[in-house]
This record gives sequence, C-alpha cells and structure tokens, in this order.
Amino acid sequence: MGYKVAIAGATGNVGRELLNILHERNFPVDDLVALASSRSVGKEVSFGDSNIKVQDLANFDFKGVDIVLSSPGGAVSAKYSPIAAKAGAVVIDNTSHFRMFPDVPLIVPEVNPEAISKHTKTGIIANPNCSTIQMVVALKPLHDAANIKRVVVSTYQSVSGSGKEAMDELFNQTKGIYMNETPTPNIYPKQIAFNAIPQIDIFMDDGMTKEEWKMVVETKKILDPSIKVCASCVRIPVFVGHAEMVNVELEDQLSAAQARDLFRDFKGITLVDLENEDLEYVTQQEIQGDDDVYVSRVREDISVENGINFWCVADNLRKGAALNTVQIAELLISSE
Repeated sequence: MGYKVAIAGATGNVGRELLNILHERNFPVDDLVALASSRSVGKEVSFGDSNIKVQDLANFDFKGVDIVLSSPGGAVSAKYSPIAAKAGAVVIDNTSHFRMFPDVPLIVPEVNPEAISKHTKTGIIANPNCSTIQMVVALKPLHDAANIKRVVVSTYQSVSGSGKEAMDELFNQTKGIYMNETPTPNIYPKQIAFNAIPQIDIFMDDGMTKEEWKMVVETKKILDPSIKVCASCVRIPVFVGHAEMVNVELEDQLSAAQARDLFRDFKGITLVDLENEDLEYVTQQEIQGDDDVYVSRVREDISVENGINFWCVADNLRKGAALNTVQIAELLISSE
C-alpha cells in the first residue's frame, strides 16, 4: 500500500532533504506533492529521477493526503498544519510550534516510539529540536542502564540550522574577509565568520536563549521529566553538522567502558572511541550526509560521583531534522 505524501516547505534546506531521504529509504509513496509559498510556485524540486512542480501551500486542498511532512517555519505551520489534520492527514511537523503542546507527541523513534499512539487527538506529531534529537539518542542507553539525574551540555551548532540565508552569510563573510572587506552581520547578531556566537534564538527573561530552553523542556518531555538539564548553545562557522559536549550525572555507577558498550550496542549510534588511541573522535565535517549520531571521547568525570562525559556529533539536516521526520512517518505506518 502506498501513501499520498505532501511536503510543506519543499524548497527549503530541510524540505529538499526530506525529498532525498524519502527516496533513499524507499518510503511507500504513491503520490508526492511539493508545497511552498506563492513565490516558489512553478519551481521544481527533485524526487529521485523525477522533478515535481511546487504548488501553493496557501491554496492547497489537503483532502486525500495521508501524511504531511511539514517544515515551512513555525508561524506558517501553526496556520496550515491544523487545516491539514482536519482534512484527515497526519502531520509530522519539524517546526518548534507544536512541540510542547500536551496533546502533541514529541518523538525520536529510537527513544520514545510508544508516544506515537498519542497523535490521534490532534492529528499532529512534533519533530524535536535538532540539538535535542542527537542528545537524547545518546542519552537513552545511559538512562536505561543507570538513571540520569542531571545533564550539562554545550553545543557547537552549524549555520545550516538557521537556513540557506545563514549559510550564504557565512560564505560571503568568509570570502569578504580574505578580500579585506568588513563583514556585515544580517542573519546573526554578530559576525559569524571566524567567530563563535553564544546565542541561538532569542534571549528569555531568565537569561537562557530559546534554543537552550528547548533542550531543557524537550529532553524532559521525550526522555524523563525528572532529568535536570543545563544547556549552553553556541553558533559556530561550520556549514552542516552539530556537535555537543555532554556531561551526565547518573544515579547508579557506570564506568566509561560500560558506557562505551552501551553506545556500541544501541541502534542509531556509531561509537568511535578506541581506548588509549589518539584522534579516535569525529567532527562535524566527517559525518555530513550520515544518518547516525556519532559518539566519541567517552570518559569518566572524576569531579562528580557517577559522572560520564562524551562528545556527540550528527548531521543536523538529516538526523536533526529530515531523517527523524521520515523515521516518524515509518513508525506511523508500521503502527497502523
């Protein structure tokens, strides 16, 4: 049985990656619709060997659509996702808008697949924040084995998380510096080329940025509400891929060797961490286009009882966005 699938935001970074991954994973699509804003109507996007003309999201009739994979921006999704759900589609939304709605499940298939059953109230399933997804995948085997009490995470996030215009800004600033031009920030509050910016999204009243807040509340919703999370999120001049240094405090004792074994055996994680070997770790540049969450530099934290540190990287456009969305769709159809 095949499905009629609509991609909302099909011309964006994530939308194009959704199309690639649907084709790569042989998702059972009988009919595929590409949707975007009116300014993109008539453009074509690629799906395998086919080119599909983009239609206007604002005027589209969702009747007969089975699944909508939505990544058009929060405000747009807030308007059109309920319309699609009311027409009978199940919406898997990649924006931040619905994530903390009580009746909308927030899903990472390797972590909380059982939550899929809760989508029937609204017809909407939320895809978590990119930095949250890769972290909770890595945390899951540790939590199952030894109960996580507290997580302290520092992220090093690529500009693709802000969209194509941000990638262009990094490219143009870098090129301009080599030509003795003064960089002009536009997408970001400060120069991103050759720099690190300790702000992702807006600042909140307590001093956290919204990206940091997302990591706190989403981890609790997906994994365990009792876990305490302290997040610091930094934008760095990398085009694709997010990295995180994660410190975990556990209730029960767990050695670094045991943690490595847990990571090694967990589906969705690739462990690159040979003991006492130099350079056995991975960076963002090396994992672009890969599906797994990569874990390395696993070691015990001697400053706290039952502490584990590790380095974690993933492709934010794939596992951090499009891949996880498609995996949710696969989970959905397998649960029917």
